Amino acid sequence: MAASLGYDGVEVMVWTDAVSQDAGALRGLAKHYGVKVGSIHAPCLLVTQRVWSPDPWERLRRAAELARSLDASTVVVHPPFSWQRDYARTFSDGISRLGEQYSDLKFAVENMFPVRMAGRDFVPYTPGWDPTLTGHDAYTLDISHCAAARVDTLQMADSMGAQLSHVHLGDGTGEGRDEHLVPGRGNQPCAELLSSLAGRGFTGSIAVEVSTRRAKSRDDRTEALAEALAFARQHLDKPAVPSR
Repeated sequence: MAASLGYDGVEVMVWTDAVSQDAGALRGLAKHYGVKVGSIHAPCLLVTQRVWSPDPWERLRRAAELARSLDASTVVVHPPFSWQRDYARTFSDGISRLGEQYSDLKFAVENMFPVRMAGRDFVPYTPGWDPTLTGHDAYTLDISHCAAARVDTLQMADSMGAQLSHVHLGDGTGEGRDEHLVPGRGNQPCAELLSSLAGRGFTGSIAVEVSTRRAKSRDDRTEALAEALAFARQHLDKPAVPSR
C-alpha cells in the first residue's frame, strides 16, 4: 500500500510479528516493493517487553542493529515505564552511550502522555511522559500524544529545539486519549507544525502514524492513508507565516 500510494518509505514497529524482527525479510520486502525502511520503532510497548529479550537495553541494541542493517537513520524509543526502575535510573546516560556507539543513528526519544483511568490521570513513565524535561540528544515529536497530554504541539517542538529529529504525524481532539487521527481530522496544529519545520532547521523524517482500524474496507483505508500523505506534502511545501 505504501508503494502504490507513493510513500517514500515506512517506519517498522518491532512487534511480536516475526517479520518485523527479521532484517532479511524486511530487506526483501523493501527491495520487492521499492520502499525503503526509514526508521525502526524499538519494542517499547507493554506487549513487546519479551520481544528479543526481557532486557530493555538488549532490545535497543537489537533495534539499532536492525536499523543499521536496513540503512534506516532513526530508532524511536519510549521513556521507561515506572516499574522499570533500574532501566529508568540509567536511561539518559545509556541512551547517550548508545548514540556514541551507533553514531550513524538517532535514538529519538518520544513524547508520551498521562493515562486516564476511572476519571483520574496517572503517569506510567519515569521520570515522566515529557522527555524534554530530562534532556536527550534526539527526540520524536508525536502530535497525537501532544493532544492526549493536552499540551501545545508547537511549544513541544520549541522545547525539543534542534534535537527534534523525527515526527509522528497524526491528529487528535485533546480528549485525553491517543487517537492517531488522519491529519486534518482533529484540532491539532498539524499544518502549522509541518510548515514550520524548514525554519526550525529540521532535516529528519516524518512518519504518518494514523489508526485505520475502524476503516470499513480496504478502499477506506487506502483513502485515509492517501489523504494523510497529501496533507503532509501540501503543508511541507508551504513556508510558515510568522505568528510571534
